[in-house]
Amino acid sequence: MRYRHRTTLTLALGVVLLVDVLRVFLPAVITIFGQAASTPAELLGAFALGWFVLALAAPALIRRVGARPVALVAAVLLVAARLAVTGQPGGRLQLWLATAGLLAGLVWLAGVAAATHRPAPGLALGLALGAILHTALDTYRLGFLGSWQSWLAAGLVGGLFLAGQTRPAPPAGPGGVRSWLLAGPALLLAGMVALSPAVARTATTYQFGLLRSHPGDEVGVATVPLLGPAPVAVAVGGFLLAALASPRRGAWRWLAPAALVAGAVLFALERGELLLPAVLLAAAGLGGCLASAGAADERDTPAAGSTEGTDAAGFAVVDGGTADPGRAAGRRAYAAVAGMLLFAVAAVLYYAAYDLGHPNAGMPVAVAVLVAAVALAARPAVGPVPSPLPPVRTAAAATALALVAAIASDELLSASNRDGPPDTVRVAAYNVRMGFGTDGRFDPDALARAVAGADVVALSEVDRGWLLNGGHDTLDLLAERLNMPYVFAPAADPLWGDAVLSRWPLDGARTRPLPAVGAPTGAQALGVTVDLGDGVRLAVVATHLQPPPGQGPVVQARAVADFALRYAAGRPLVVAGDLNTEPGDPAFAEFTRAGLVDALAAARPLPTSPADDPRQQIDHVFVTPDLGAGDPVAPRGTASDHLPVAVTLTLPPA
Repeated sequence: MRYRHRTTLTLALGVVLLVDVLRVFLPAVITIFGQAASTPAELLGAFALGWFVLALAAPALIRRVGARPVALVAAVLLVAARLAVTGQPGGRLQLWLATAGLLAGLVWLAGVAAATHRPAPGLALGLALGAILHTALDTYRLGFLGSWQSWLAAGLVGGLFLAGQTRPAPPAGPGGVRSWLLAGPALLLAGMVALSPAVARTATTYQFGLLRSHPGDEVGVATVPLLGPAPVAVAVGGFLLAALASPRRGAWRWLAPAALVAGAVLFALERGELLLPAVLLAAAGLGGCLASAGAADERDTPAAGSTEGTDAAGFAVVDGGTADPGRAAGRRAYAAVAGMLLFAVAAVLYYAAYDLGHPNAGMPVAVAVLVAAVALAARPAVGPVPSPLPPVRTAAAATALALVAAIASDELLSASNRDGPPDTVRVAAYNVRMGFGTDGRFDPDALARAVAGADVVALSEVDRGWLLNGGHDTLDLLAERLNMPYVFAPAADPLWGDAVLSRWPLDGARTRPLPAVGAPTGAQALGVTVDLGDGVRLAVVATHLQPPPGQGPVVQARAVADFALRYAAGRPLVVAGDLNTEPGDPAFAEFTRAGLVDALAAARPLPTSPADDPRQQIDHVFVTPDLGAGDPVAPRGTASDHLPVAVTLTLPPA
């Protein structure tokens, strides 16, 4: 294998491993270090950022020891930590293993940066390969599977990576600072929107869902899509084609930066119907910006005919003299770590807004503007820039692989109970905490077992692609395991909200945002109608009340009760979800005052939170008096930080 091919592929595999570790580290900080929101958001942010700041010491270490030995040792530790995480899918040990892997990955990145002047093709290929792998796994994380397939895949990637890392790299020129600085921001934008299969799937559920929301709704609903995550194949192909091709010149240079910023703006508008164009524009624009930065790096390479080598520290030597006596290599190393620090700061500021309440919509736009500015400020090389990989063939192959992965990983969901109407319906409500249990393990199989036997399920805290939580589409993973179609309504943003799953067909979906009343995280009420056959219909309203600091969610409870009664229009009605209020509280009384009945009353007290030591009764099912309630339970388990509640409802006579 040629030097340029091997170097590009080795860097790409390292990026895949680093992103893989990050997808474990970020949710572990929230669910394990954060202890179910009991740790202040400021402390969480400081813990996460501290490791990226610590990595700023790596360039000094490289200067003393040498780039190659530091990169090699860090690569071994990265692979070891990645394999260890597979054997530890939860618990505090997982957090520390992921943290060790993250720090090793950052040091490895600095070591590779010191000795590599043109990283853009390898970075782009790594981000694309990571997206394809994540698509093939149906957005599941390898580190949480714990099966022999996980060990095989992690071992194969790690082995190939180490094999490439042990071979000496070609000598580096003095360029590369721009591309390395963009590594972290590119990783953030790729994981948040441009190359996320979960975001691509969610985008299609808004754009091509099989059930439309009411035209009068302020926000739309998302339902089972026709195309699944297939658009990620277009995004991956467009990204790689733009990243590997020679960048445009003249006025055309503005095209990729404009597309990237436009995609980030569409994403920041937080409208479900805008997600798909946001993904495609951001992917193509991000690839083009990496190409522009890489072309400028190529301009800084040594002239043809010069004699190249490396000194004892691993820095480039040209024409017998030290053309880069450590300053250019040091700048590259610092740029790589600084770029990853930008990734961490932007991610913390963006996602902490849902706890602290500060505006965050401009954060991805600001990162996109930074990337665009670096790309536009770079003066491209004169003439075409050779690529270590053929752009068209590489992009076509990646598109085909991503499309096959999308089709193979997707399942068709259909309502199975169509003979109705039944005499009884089993209803469950479950706050799934983005799919993470009390031990920090992501386990959709355990979530599915917790609500097994239910005919209708109302879900709260559903995550459909937040990078902070690993980039999973929790709703799709759970719906496939239950074989139940769904309707999803956004609350915090188009990727986080509430859902209703049903074994019977659903229609008439409507959603209403609830008054914020000082609560930082958004809330909504989702109404859907369950068609039980022969004209028998059941209205279901799913919600997750978000109380203002130090108060109860009285205003939101009143708004939900009013919306639910108007939506039901005299039909049997169920209101279910995490209501963050207990029997006897003023917010609880708003539902009973509206004429609804506590369906779990026969089993009181029925605490549901926290799951490992339940003390609070905050998850509820309310019904209209014409529905009989029996067998109310809160099955024990730790697949989430809440217990589910379930009750069998007897339908009124036809």
